[in-house]
Amino acid sequence: MLMNKYKNLPLRVGVGIILLNKNNKIFVAKRIDNQKGNYWQMPQGGVDLNEKLLQAAKRELEEETSIKSVELIKEFDGWLEYNLPKNLLGKIWKGKYRGQKQKWFVMKFLGNDEEINIKTKHPEFLEWKWIELGKLTEVAVNFKLNVYKKIKEKVKIIIN
Repeated sequence: MLMNKYKNLPLRVGVGIILLNKNNKIFVAKRIDNQKGNYWQMPQGGVDLNEKLLQAAKRELEEETSIKSVELIKEFDGWLEYNLPKNLLGKIWKGKYRGQKQKWFVMKFLGNDEEINIKTKHPEFLEWKWIELGKLTEVAVNFKLNVYKKIKEKVKIIIN
């Protein structure tokens, strides 16, 4: 349950990218600002004013991973949402949001691993790896688990 002073905050509009390699493994990375646990996430981020969602997804992917060589496979219908845990409310996103509402895109990585560089201008990740779809919910941080469960089910249909 959200604490009263945060319950009326809006959700931040964002995008997420499910990046599949040629073996249908999923790109995940470990955040610099969450080193306490063994949590990994897919690339994601906010949408700029007047930015199209697919444009935002490609921009975020490049900003976080340097990856440009992608092909869109599918844009998920609808939005996936999560609320921040109490310990992060009022701290991230300048305290303006209670969670995120995200549009997710499945993309195929057309390049090779040498293209991937997480040491970007404003790095967000410590390390990255490719994982099997089945492992996705095992590496997710708790407050994103429901989103990752839904993604896992949708992606399973696409790659089978």
